[in-house]
Amino acid sequence: VPDSHLVPDPDPHPEPEPEPTPEPKPEPTPEPDHQCDKSKFSKALHLSLLFYEAQRSGKLPGNQRVKWRKDSALNDEIPGGYYDAGDYVKFGFPMAAATTMAGWGGVDYEDGFKNACEWENFKAMIKWATDYFIAAHVGPNEFVGQIGNGDIDHRFWGRPEDMTMERPSYKITTQKPGSELAAETAAALAAASIIFKDDDPAYSATCLRHAKELYNFADKYRGVYSQSIPDAAKFYKSWSGYNDELAWGAIWLHRATGENMYLRKAEQLSNSLGDVEELSWDNKAAGVQILLGAVTEKQVYKDRSDQFCTTIFNRKPKTQDGLVFIQQWGSLRHASNVAFACLFAKDKGLLRNDVTYQAKRQINYILGDNSRNFSYLIGFGNKYPLRPHHGSSSCPSTGPCGWNEFNSAEPNPQVLKGALVGGPKSADDSSYVDSRQDYITNEVTTDYNAGFQSALAYLVANE
Repeated sequence: VPDSHLVPDPDPHPEPEPEPTPEPKPEPTPEPDHQCDKSKFSKALHLSLLFYEAQRSGKLPGNQRVKWRKDSALNDEIPGGYYDAGDYVKFGFPMAAATTMAGWGGVDYEDGFKNACEWENFKAMIKWATDYFIAAHVGPNEFVGQIGNGDIDHRFWGRPEDMTMERPSYKITTQKPGSELAAETAAALAAASIIFKDDDPAYSATCLRHAKELYNFADKYRGVYSQSIPDAAKFYKSWSGYNDELAWGAIWLHRATGENMYLRKAEQLSNSLGDVEELSWDNKAAGVQILLGAVTEKQVYKDRSDQFCTTIFNRKPKTQDGLVFIQQWGSLRHASNVAFACLFAKDKGLLRNDVTYQAKRQINYILGDNSRNFSYLIGFGNKYPLRPHHGSSSCPSTGPCGWNEFNSAEPNPQVLKGALVGGPKSADDSSYVDSRQDYITNEVTTDYNAGFQSALAYLVANE
């Protein structure tokens, strides 16, 4: 499938016939046209934003571009937000982490989205999450952190539109605190407040108000979120504790407000975070050091940033084709996250060692620059995953859908355009399997795409 079909060229001689006055319709989402950047990175960015539309829960808007998805989970306590992965749980912690990671790309590389003619689609992607977070923030110290039970959800295979199972909701409160969840959501909303500042000042202010309240809740009532929401512990346990999120939330609030009390808090907490070898939904420590380096220009943070990027790219194992292997779950997500963070660090003058080539290598590897000429981004290039571990895209357009579809060897009937799959599960390129049954190599999640998408925005802005 040549990827040219994914970005239709406008008709060179449009001659609209006279029509009666049309009914008012939602604004169409602008598609890339002749003024837009045509690089492979822009094409990939276009696709990644489509993936997020395929993950939408709730009532879909009139300008929804992924047409095989329909309204779903309208009876959730808080409708909207994103389904986490190939399943239909709305896990608040990774949803917020993905929103911050994707938001970082928009805050610092807006030109990348604008050059690709994807800025409006990007803002819609962020707002789909932040609208949900605002609605889930039901009181100053009360936040709905998860909807759907993992075990109940995973007994179902099919379309979210057809779900009938119970979907309980889980909250954090002063009695059952969740500092990681509240502080990460604060970070996401603070990033959004920067993104919307010029285009929608009122919405920007709303995001910031909720970010400050949630941060205060996280800081004042400290507790591990996955102890307060035990179901989350089976899937997204907080392994690194909450100090990294408290620091991360603080640095994002400083970026959004310029207030020094947030900067002081981030700096103070940053000293307790230790050396890390990943940047993930769970562990933000490297992101904290890199953003502190960019904001303060202090040598201590530059040194920590340089140590992180050097360790990852020079000491971690690599596959034969040059993928940096950090861990088996979402190996491509891990490589993309550090690629973006280290490209940003280099851009801000924080690194002694120039890791630009190796960071770009990760993104090019994903897009098919490897010995198999295989793209791990669905819909990009000629060869890409056909059987992602993803319920709704495994279903035919009509008719029943269930475990027979899960067990089928056939390609998913719906092409899940723009989804980044997990990737190789060891430092060996051949450990990747395009199988629906393999949820390590072939699941997709909103978190897998976030840092990757930010790296694409950097590359469109800087290539």
